[in-house]
This record gives sequence, structure tokens and C-alpha cells, in this order.
Amino acid sequence: MALGYVGVLTIRVEMPWVGNLKEKRALVRPVVERLKVRFPLTVARLDGLNAHDWEVIGVATISNDYGWVEETLRMAADYIAKEGPYRVTHEEVSITPLGDGEDPDEDDPALD
Repeated sequence: MALGYVGVLTIRVEMPWVGNLKEKRALVRPVVERLKVRFPLTVARLDGLNAHDWEVIGVATISNDYGWVEETLRMAADYIAKEGPYRVTHEEVSITPLGDGEDPDEDDPALD
């Protein structure tokens, strides 16, 4: 059994009508900041920072409850999709188990 789960969501948003970086940041940055306040997540602008018409937003969370991680990432994806004046063109979720639930000190002879 896993000790916990790390969930990662990446979302690509596009706004082809935007003509410069300042305008794009004005659309994306408020959504990213509100997402951090509203949900127990770490959020970052990952890619497309120098492109004026697209960006990739990354979201991460950790918990001992797989269902909670899955639901939190789903709520974050829904929030991103509805809050900004852009189009979500790609979304990917990855949930990775942590450890196997065993005490790591039990079988390690180096710790004796």
C-alpha cells in the first residue's frame, strides 16, 4: 500500500487573439494566483512564458488519499477552464504513488 500520492496536472491554454506578453500575463496570472488561494495546491506557469498566444500551467498536490488527489486536480482543471478568457487545448493528469507503505528502516541493514 502506498504511503501517499503526488498528483500533477498540466494544462495548455491558448489565446490566439492576444498580441503581446503583457496582455497574456494579465489574463493568466490572476487565474494562477486565485487557484493558489482557493485550493491546497502548488501552481506554476511552466512553459510558453515568452510566447504571447499560449502557456502551460502546472499544478501539484500531495495526500495519503488517492481519491482526494484526483478530485482536487479535477476541481483545479475545471476552475482553470472556466475562469480565464482563453481556450484549454490540452490537459494531462498524472498521479504517482509514494513508497510501498512499509517502514523503510525495518529492512535496511545499514541502519543497524
